[in-house]
Amino acid sequence: MKPRPYPLVLGHEGAGVVESVGPGVTAFSPGDKVIPLFLPQCGECECCLSPKTNLCLKNWENTQQGVLADGTSRISCRGQQIYQFIGVSTFSEYTVVPEHNVTKIRPDAPLDRVCLLGCGVATGYGAALNSGKVEAGSTCAVFGLGAVGLAAVMGCKAAGAARIIGIDINPEKSHVAKTLGATEFVNPREQSRPIQEVLVEMTGGGVDYAIECVGVTAVMRAALESCRAAWGTCVIVGWTELGEFSLAPIDILLGRTLKGTYFGGWQSVTGVPKLVEDYMSGRLQLDEFVTHTLDLEQINQAFDLLASGKSIRTVIKM
Repeated sequence: MKPRPYPLVLGHEGAGVVESVGPGVTAFSPGDKVIPLFLPQCGECECCLSPKTNLCLKNWENTQQGVLADGTSRISCRGQQIYQFIGVSTFSEYTVVPEHNVTKIRPDAPLDRVCLLGCGVATGYGAALNSGKVEAGSTCAVFGLGAVGLAAVMGCKAAGAARIIGIDINPEKSHVAKTLGATEFVNPREQSRPIQEVLVEMTGGGVDYAIECVGVTAVMRAALESCRAAWGTCVIVGWTELGEFSLAPIDILLGRTLKGTYFGGWQSVTGVPKLVEDYMSGRLQLDEFVTHTLDLEQINQAFDLLASGKSIRTVIKM
């Protein structure tokens, strides 16, 4: 992937209210509550027309480079173009997004909760339900218990998994993981052997599903090796553009499956409103993920809380 250009307004999880619409836009009106989407759904491209993927090719290359379809962004400062992070840029009071990169939600949805469905919670939850297709009665391991991993725990529970083992080096994640459905918690730093060996012994041969939510290649390797050799499925969720992940044929030859997921397999425009409905009806937890609420001026503090492991998600109020 090409390096993203700077200066750049970050942010890709958010929710807001439509201020105005451009010419030709008919699906939205001023006053609509919406969630911006870093993953579009145009409904017309080759990927959108296939039931095999949730990816969409609409303006993909441009948005990855911080611009819209015409090659420019809609943010500037003192005459200089400011780039938009994957076509969204939610760390701002106003942003302009393509009509295929936003979805309308019900008017009574609380923006300071459903904003989490713009990426993290939707991704982890869908990694279990859509990509991993976790089965009832199965044994699962979730590596990394940030917002994405905790949502994966929640997805495993929703699928009816019998054992859900949460794995994290931060012992404070144990309580919230169990609140969301984990049956056990393991801290790799408290083990004398590699975590994959511990899990294989704990489960009598390996887990049925391992969901990796860290974005470190060594952890991806551990997640794969923790899977039962004959039928285990490992889903890679964590994003990284650093390092390589190598395999020996025997790692998958006996029947393991290794796969990735993007935005949890949800089709964005049609899928996110359904997740909002699940939250509003009590079928999906979001409140437990919000540990702090800060103003935009305190955004560096929010990053510090995240990096130190003291927060799950901090909501930035504009």
